[in-house]
Amino acid sequence: MSFSLLRSRGLRAVSRSAGIKPVRSTIPAMRFLQTDADKSSPAESLPEAGNQPFTVALHGESFHSYRCDAPSNEISITKDEMVKMYTTMVKMRRMEQAADALYKQKMIRGFCHLAIGQEAVSVGMEHAIDGDDRVITSYRCHTFAVLRGGTVKGVIAELMGRVDGMSYGKGGSMHIFTPSFFGGNGIVGAQVPVGAGIALAQKYLKKKSATFALYGDGASNQGQVFESYNMAKLWNLPCVFVCENNKYGMGTSAERSSMNTDFFTRGDKIPGLQVNGMDILACKKATAWAKEWVTSGKGPLVVEFVTYRYGGHSMSDPGTTYRTRDEVQQMRSEKDAIAGLKRYILEWGVTDEASLKAIDKKAKEEVDEAVEEAKKSPFPDVKTFWTDIYYKGTEPPMMRGREKEEVHVYHKD
Repeated sequence: MSFSLLRSRGLRAVSRSAGIKPVRSTIPAMRFLQTDADKSSPAESLPEAGNQPFTVALHGESFHSYRCDAPSNEISITKDEMVKMYTTMVKMRRMEQAADALYKQKMIRGFCHLAIGQEAVSVGMEHAIDGDDRVITSYRCHTFAVLRGGTVKGVIAELMGRVDGMSYGKGGSMHIFTPSFFGGNGIVGAQVPVGAGIALAQKYLKKKSATFALYGDGASNQGQVFESYNMAKLWNLPCVFVCENNKYGMGTSAERSSMNTDFFTRGDKIPGLQVNGMDILACKKATAWAKEWVTSGKGPLVVEFVTYRYGGHSMSDPGTTYRTRDEVQQMRSEKDAIAGLKRYILEWGVTDEASLKAIDKKAKEEVDEAVEEAKKSPFPDVKTFWTDIYYKGTEPPMMRGREKEEVHVYHKD
């Protein structure tokens, strides 16, 4: 008789003798989430007009829910929007690939975290929210920065430390912002309580908008994440806590670091939703549903996008010491988000192969042009390092530099 069987019988006997009732889970047996990028199908014939909506049936296992009913598996979309999604995804990947090449050429220094493979999450989210909504994320932020009002040139120039960068070349990869995008944050998990604070401001101002506070599976065990959950639920904030689960926190798989890898169930009293993060249509549907949830007074929500990064954690990580090359190649060949959307477009007759090739070519040209313009931008003057530390008009009279003799005077009282 096996040790595990003896142990389980022994525990049951002890429980009975002590009068302890066995704990029964209220969570149903977990089904496997569908993570392919191309398993959705049209629920009706596609219209001729590109701007006329039609219904798509998502795969039945695109969502798993916790303490709530999952959204329906149907989404309304247009041909034009699908082509726009494809165009944006291709451009975002080209931008990240350009950053990869520039880093290897030593034109980008320091930290640089790329999101190649995860484009369905950022682009799908952006297609379901508007400018009044707020987004905050970690250092894997380049695509969000562009989608939330930035430019490819602004991101590339910032990575290169040039004045045409979105933070004037002084912030780098981890500190890129727009009026509706709060970064780009370098401390693991620290953006989550800031996101809860942004949601508190939205509620205080009585705005019918949502805050999406993103973090990775590697940050999911941070204490401040759970503290943010507690305050958000206590105050019923319109905050969507978004875990981008790309399977690995730096070089550690989620299974090695986390007792509970169903990150969408970690909110305790907060409902959760697990989403196929490789299918952009599922990402859009889930985001729209999540926004409706938090803006209708139901309180916060935890959303987990199950996705995958092809590269390493950062440019200093080859990404092959803790997973096999075959695993990465299999994800690229079988579950790539862009390839999945491309298959939808071609098989459903949204547009033809020639049109998509033209989009690919144009995306490459636009990114190449942005890179060349960023290279021409100068480095910031040393004097500008004293600026943008404080909100303009709130600076102290003076500030010390690296040494006590190094002092910058802002104004004299």
